[in-house]
Amino acid sequence: MTTIRCDIVSAEAEIFHGEATLVIATGEQGELGIAPRHAPLITRLKAGHVEVIQENGERQSFYVSGGILEVQPQVVTVLADAAARADDLDEAAAQAAKEEAEKALADRTDAMEVAEAQAKLAEAMAQLQALERMRRNLKH
Repeated sequence: MTTIRCDIVSAEAEIFHGEATLVIATGEQGELGIAPRHAPLITRLKAGHVEVIQENGERQSFYVSGGILEVQPQVVTVLADAAARADDLDEAAAQAAKEEAEKALADRTDAMEVAEAQAKLAEAMAQLQALERMRRNLKH
């Protein structure tokens, strides 16, 4: 089976390095599926999940807060602002951040605080969605 190397890195650390048969990510224009021999590509990523399907069929799920996805002939690189393995996410903390952001939006003070609260809400929702996606995959 043909594979492509996949590297997922954040400002803090390398999160994943290995071979993949498919890499799935959320780009600005929607979902992307990168398979071996994919055409070269650079795109911005939205906060959300990145899924790596390995040669043995194992699925690795990650959360990224945004960043860049670069596809070259032999490697897919995810340069994330922040990244974590989905099973390392703290659901309680993400839920608390979501509720805090929703409260800040409901209180609506100034435009800067609203924009910041909206960004925090989007990030918390993306983390919760990554956790939900991981749960669904574990059931299959």
